[in-house]
Amino acid sequence: MKKQLLTLLLTCSALFSATAQEVEANLVDAVQLYSDGKIKQAKELLHTLSVAAPQDDAVWYYLALTQTVSNDLDGAEASLAKAVALDSGNYWYRRMLARMYLMHNKPQEGMAMYEALVKAFPDKDNSVYELLDVYLKQSQFEKALTALDDITRQRGTSEEVVRTKYDVLCAMGRPDEGVQVLENYNKEFSSATVLSITGDYYLSEYSDSLAQARYQEALSLDSGYIPAMMGMAEVYRHQRNYPEYFNSLRPFFASQEAPAVSKGMYLTNITRGLDPKILQLHREGFDSLVSLATETHPADTSVLSAAGNYFYHTGRQEEAGRWFRQAADSHPESIGQTVTYLQYLSILNKWEDLRDRSMSAFDRFHDLGFLDFANSANYQLEDYDAIIGNSKFILSNYPKEKALCVGAWSMMGDAYHSKGDSRSAYKAYEKALKLNPDYAPVLNNYAYYLSLEGKKLNKAYKMSKKTVEAEPDNATYLDTFAWILHLQGKDLEAKPFFKHAMLYGGKDSAVILEHYAVVLESLGEADAAKVYRNMAKRLNP
Repeated sequence: MKKQLLTLLLTCSALFSATAQEVEANLVDAVQLYSDGKIKQAKELLHTLSVAAPQDDAVWYYLALTQTVSNDLDGAEASLAKAVALDSGNYWYRRMLARMYLMHNKPQEGMAMYEALVKAFPDKDNSVYELLDVYLKQSQFEKALTALDDITRQRGTSEEVVRTKYDVLCAMGRPDEGVQVLENYNKEFSSATVLSITGDYYLSEYSDSLAQARYQEALSLDSGYIPAMMGMAEVYRHQRNYPEYFNSLRPFFASQEAPAVSKGMYLTNITRGLDPKILQLHREGFDSLVSLATETHPADTSVLSAAGNYFYHTGRQEEAGRWFRQAADSHPESIGQTVTYLQYLSILNKWEDLRDRSMSAFDRFHDLGFLDFANSANYQLEDYDAIIGNSKFILSNYPKEKALCVGAWSMMGDAYHSKGDSRSAYKAYEKALKLNPDYAPVLNNYAYYLSLEGKKLNKAYKMSKKTVEAEPDNATYLDTFAWILHLQGKDLEAKPFFKHAMLYGGKDSAVILEHYAVVLESLGEADAAKVYRNMAKRLNP
C-alpha cells in the first residue's frame, strides 16, 4: 500500500492530463485512503483530482468530506457547493451541504436548503426530521407545526410526533391545545408514555383527579412504568395521603431495574424540597424508602450519598456518617466521596478520624488539598509539629509551586506561633511574604501577633493597612487594623473601622466585641462600651 501511495503522489502532476478512466481509478484510491483514516493523503490526492477533473462532482464531494474531518469548514462548504452545482439532483450532496451550513453557523441557509430538499425528495424521512430539528432549534414553531402536520399526513400519527407537537405548543404558550393533542392520541392509541405526560400536565394544573386517572391508565398498560408510578406518588402527596404515597413508591425503590441514580436524585430532592416538619411527621415512611434504596443498591454512591444527606438533614448525624463512610469505603478510588466524608467529619468535629482519613486520602490521591484537611484537624488536636511536618513536605517536594509554598510557609508560621515560638513564626511569615507580598492571611496574622506583643507597630500598621484595602469588608482584618490604631493612640480613627466590622460579622466574635468596647471606653463612651462588652460575654461566658 505504501508503494502504491508513493506512486500516486509522484504521479499527481500527470493527472492534469489524465483520462476519465484514470481519474476514476485515482478517486477510488482516494476514497480508500479516506476510509482508512489517512485524511491528509486523501485530501491531497482529491485536491489534485479537483484540478485535473473540475467537472467531476464526486471528487468535490469526497474532498469536502476530508475538509470537514480536518475542520476546514470554509473549504468543505465551497467544495459541496460545487458538487451540488454539478449534480443538483443528488440527494446526498444537498443534504450534506444543508448540514454544512448548520455546522458553519448559517441556520437560514441550512433551513432553506432543507426545505428545498424535503420538497424535492418527500419520501426521505431523514430530511423531514432534520428540518423539524432545525425549526425547533431556531424557535420557528409555526413552521415546526406545519412540518409535523405534513409528517402525520404522509406517514400517519406516531407517539414521537405527538410528543413533539405537545412540546412545541407548550413552548408557544398554548398548553391547552397541546394537552388536547395528547388526549386525542390517547383516545385512539394506547401508550403509557403519552398517558403519563398527560397526567404530568394535569398535575401541574392541580387537576389531581384527572392526573390520577391518566397515571392509573398508564399503569394498567405497564405496571412498572416509572414515570407513571412517580406521578401517582405526587398525586397522593398533593392529597396528603402519605400511606398511599409511600405504597406507590416502594416498588420503584425496591426495583433492581430502576436506575439507582434516579432513586438517589429523588431522595435528594425530597430532602431539600419538603418541609422539615413533613419529613419528621412521616419519618418512618421516608426511612423505609431510604432503607429500600440502600438495600437494593448497597454500593451505589448516588444512593449512599443521598441516604447520608437525608439522615443528616433529619438530625441523625451518626446515622448519616454511616452512609457517608460506606460510600467512601465502597469506592476508595472516588475523590468526591472521600471529600464528602471528610467534610462530614469536620462538621462533627471528629478530629482524629479526620486527620487519619485525610492522610490516607493523600497517600491515595497525592492531592495537597487533603493535607489542608489534615492540618485543620491537627490544629484542633494541637498537634503543631504535624502541621510543621506537612508544610515542610510541601516545601521540599513542590519548591517551584509558588502558591503552595506561600500556603505552606503561612501554615508553618501559624503553627510555630501556637507553639509559642514567635521568632520561628515570624521567619516563616517573612518567607511567605517574600514569595507574595500581598498575601492577606499572612499580613493579618503577622500584624496581629506583633500588636499583641506591642512590637514594631509601624510595620504592623503597614501590613494590616494592605489587608483592609484589599478586603474592606473582612471583619477580622478590620479588627486587626483598628486594634493597631488603638495601640498607637488613634482611637478616633479606630472607631469607624470597628463600626464597619460590626456590619460584616464582627458581632459574632467575642474578641472583636471586646476590642471595640475597649476603644469606646477610651473615648469616654462607657454606656456603649458596656453594651458591647456584655455582648462579648454572652458569646464567651
